[in-house]
Amino acid sequence: MDLEAVDAIRAFAVQVLQLFALLFAFALVVLVLYVVYVYLSDISQTKQAIRRNFPVLGRFRYQFEHLGEFFRQYFFALDREEMPFNRAQRNWVYRSAKNVDSTVAFGSTRSLNQPGDVLFLNHPFPTLEKDAVPPAPVTVGSGYAAEPYTTSAFFNISGMSFGALSVPAVRALSKGAAKAGIWLNTGEGGLASYHLEGGCDLVFQIGTAKYGVRDEHGNLSDEKLAQVAAHQQVKMFELKLSQGAKPGKGGILPAAKVTPEIARVRGIPVGRDSISPNAHPEFHDVEGLLDMIVHIRKVTGKPSGFKCVIGASQWLHDLCDSIVRRGLDTAPDFINIDSADGGSGAAPQSLMDYMGLPLNRSLPLVVDLLTEYGLRDRIKVICAGKLLTPSAVAWALAMGADFVNCGRGFMFSLGCIQAMQCNKNTCPTGVTTHNPDLQQGLDPIDKADRVGNYARSMMHEVGYIAHSCGVPEPRLLRRHHVEVINERGVAVPLSELMPEVKTKAVIASDRRRQ
Repeated sequence: MDLEAVDAIRAFAVQVLQLFALLFAFALVVLVLYVVYVYLSDISQTKQAIRRNFPVLGRFRYQFEHLGEFFRQYFFALDREEMPFNRAQRNWVYRSAKNVDSTVAFGSTRSLNQPGDVLFLNHPFPTLEKDAVPPAPVTVGSGYAAEPYTTSAFFNISGMSFGALSVPAVRALSKGAAKAGIWLNTGEGGLASYHLEGGCDLVFQIGTAKYGVRDEHGNLSDEKLAQVAAHQQVKMFELKLSQGAKPGKGGILPAAKVTPEIARVRGIPVGRDSISPNAHPEFHDVEGLLDMIVHIRKVTGKPSGFKCVIGASQWLHDLCDSIVRRGLDTAPDFINIDSADGGSGAAPQSLMDYMGLPLNRSLPLVVDLLTEYGLRDRIKVICAGKLLTPSAVAWALAMGADFVNCGRGFMFSLGCIQAMQCNKNTCPTGVTTHNPDLQQGLDPIDKADRVGNYARSMMHEVGYIAHSCGVPEPRLLRRHHVEVINERGVAVPLSELMPEVKTKAVIASDRRRQ
């Protein structure tokens, strides 16, 4: 290489270095000006004492506080200590959804002697594979709805509205539900084309705002109700009284998530907070509730029931008394019991933390009450509330549930990382955001496979538990198959804590014998 070429390269290198020096100096000046601006801003504001007393540096506290939500679950929290779902629970869902090995080695990391822990009682002669049978089909609305619904799937997708969930999330759930042969509850946000495109069975939820079936005044429209029922995929209608995230308060969809499409599906204004009433204005007692359910069933011709969180219980006695007095044709075809364990929806913390009964109290209460009044065969029981692992689902079936719904488990199968951003339109995995840049990470085709895998794995492993208890299929699990650790650390049979309830007729017969 001649000297001229070397000099040219050296000159070019000097120019590049000078350019970088200028850029660095410019960046440094900008940084200094920014720090001065932040300093003056912090020292002059009066809303945050930390920033005023420690300008610039004080801001790091708020950043670390926010980042701590994410770092705790990866570096500091143990496998079984996080809330609302710990790493062990999430990892089981992730592995099942990916259809990879979900076995563990070297013993359980779960405490087996803490109050409330559930233990299943294995049988000395478990069910052999040749004796195992598929879950028996259950029919909802038989003899009362023009088009009763029959399904053998006991694990289904809980109500999560289009609007609360993104377009690709709803698409994946619809396709995945069809792959697994389970139903998808639409949630209260109306029926979107994305619910239908997968070809799965649907349960249409009617919330207090009547989204998707409301007239111009916000009242229930029989015409729109009939239009929804005309879709063969829509198998049942669910009237929502309350939900686990916020018993006593209506649904909340922030303005940022009310896009033109969501507004069209719901029948509401674009870009404004969508807040449902906290109750249905059409009725205020059990008689009105029953009349509404009968009306929906008459208009749609399909099984109709209601969803609620159980708190006060006297109204349930009044409900059963009214059904017995008026006749079985006035009864709901199903009751969906939601737990007060909360959901992904935005809610005041005072309601999410303190309002309503958890499922371990409300489910046996309702099942026993229906049995006592002789209504258990007429009214099917669905339940939901943190039931995203096989043990939890098996427990619910043993307590008397006909079906188990799950929402957040299926969100995990879509890739949810429990970032706790569901209500902020900033979900990093695209599950609960309408930001196109964030949605692009959620591939509906791939996630549909994971949704289907999760549902099939769940039903398969609940079958493991049932067979270990000596019964041929999960719906034959009973309370005597379960023990619960009490406050003294002693295992007590669930059948003793919550004995099987007799009907009023049997109770009366026993009294006559005495």
